[in-house]
Amino acid sequence: MRHEFSTLFDLYDYASVKYAKRIAAEFTDGEQSYTYSRFKESCENLSRILSNFGIGAFDKVAILSENMPHWSIAFFSITAYGRIVVPMLNELSSSEVDNILEHSDAKAIFVSKRQIKKLSDQAIERLSLVIDIEDFSFIKHADDAFTCDGRVATPNPMDMAALIYTSGTTGMPKGVMLSHRNFCASVLDSWYAQPENKRSVFLSILPMAHTYEMTLGLLYPFSVGARVCYLRRVPTPTILIQTLREVRPTTILSVPLIIEKMYKSSILPTIRGSKFLSYLQDHMPRLLCALVGFKLRKTFGGRLHFFGIGGAKLDPEVETFLHQASFPYGIGYGLTETAPLVCAASPFKTHIGSTGPATHGVQIRLDNINPETGLGEITVKGPNVMMGYYKDYERTQAVLSQDGWFHTGDLASVDAKGRYSVRGRLRNMIVGASGENIYPEEIEHVINSMDGIGESLVIQRDGRLIALVKFEDNVLDWNLEGQDKFIEDLEKRRQAVLEFVNQKVSKFSNIKDVEIQKEPFSKTATHKIRRFLYEKTT
Repeated sequence: MRHEFSTLFDLYDYASVKYAKRIAAEFTDGEQSYTYSRFKESCENLSRILSNFGIGAFDKVAILSENMPHWSIAFFSITAYGRIVVPMLNELSSSEVDNILEHSDAKAIFVSKRQIKKLSDQAIERLSLVIDIEDFSFIKHADDAFTCDGRVATPNPMDMAALIYTSGTTGMPKGVMLSHRNFCASVLDSWYAQPENKRSVFLSILPMAHTYEMTLGLLYPFSVGARVCYLRRVPTPTILIQTLREVRPTTILSVPLIIEKMYKSSILPTIRGSKFLSYLQDHMPRLLCALVGFKLRKTFGGRLHFFGIGGAKLDPEVETFLHQASFPYGIGYGLTETAPLVCAASPFKTHIGSTGPATHGVQIRLDNINPETGLGEITVKGPNVMMGYYKDYERTQAVLSQDGWFHTGDLASVDAKGRYSVRGRLRNMIVGASGENIYPEEIEHVINSMDGIGESLVIQRDGRLIALVKFEDNVLDWNLEGQDKFIEDLEKRRQAVLEFVNQKVSKFSNIKDVEIQKEPFSKTATHKIRRFLYEKTT
């Protein structure tokens, strides 16, 4: 049984001593390499600097940076000493950054050289301290703030540890208040879902400012003495493949889009380009999956035992392949408001289409179940459920009941073995002309299964279902836009999508029109399409 913690200070203090000589975090090229003991020394030094400038317990400190070991050090220099971290996603605009800094009442910020341009003069003026996260040098410090009265405190379990602003798929970002207890509960849930240890090697490829990576990719490995490796550059396929060979990770956290792109752009073309593999696909599909699965595991470095997928629903076709290929993937479901883990299925215990059962210590019930479909809203109760939304009592009351049940807004069904299958967002559900419940995410999965389709979005316009479709980059030559041949090809593909989808879905889910998108959809950090941007234009 692993050690249990009640605060992030407990977790940090325990791991720093127990695993003192082991590597805690480093870049894949070996730079910014920190043992657990040196990591703690750096955190103590940074905490002292914050205290010198009057930033003490319960004060808020923001982080705006790419993934790096110094991000982790900044995080613990804040949270382990009773302060509150405000992590911000790199995709945020300057105005969004400004709004978050003002709304959160942040007093200081750790920022990278790439992100510093997003800080307005007004934002910098309001802050007592601006620190370059890459070398911890001062970018700005207010002389009159050098009071040395920033008193730290050992946090209590119910103290706020982080104020995390949601990425805004609905267009209404909220400041989620997560306590030390919330994070520690989710770390424990992670261990029960997928035991890791000091020999584990994590490769971090998701934004650390997102709760998924923050909890499962930073706090969890730290708690068990594992090593976390960070990339200096964006993980393009070429860079990622090279890194996998060098690092040979045991554990990776991912979102569906990454493995779906790998399947569509690499695995499928390889099979179709080989007569032998194509023959196996038609006559011995299980043997094909075994061969490709072996090759895939080798590509990932040969010692991968957990490839976690969360943040959105995985394409059933891709999951079927992973399942048959014996690839060690796990599925999880969660939200920022639940720190984040709610459901999880570990490798080789997955069930296609399901996110698995409730994790350790989490209660789930389905509210307002539709007797015909068995679908109800997922509501969650447990020590991982947030404190509420910062400065927003009304929205907190709308989702959090007096007895502690959190209403997720997600629709799901549950099978006899307690495995939950998420169908879509309650607010995305479209009511048909005769009162039928239409789930756009399910239609989108059908569209995305077509060759050449990159991504799609189904919306309702004037009572009609419309599919917005973005083809993969090599399908259409937009340089020929406006020419007869291009228009003819576009119309042919549009009709093909229309016919294919309407043969696969129920009559009341038939789409009436297809609109081809030239530019990629705007997305959140976990690659979810910002649906509200496209619904507003209808």
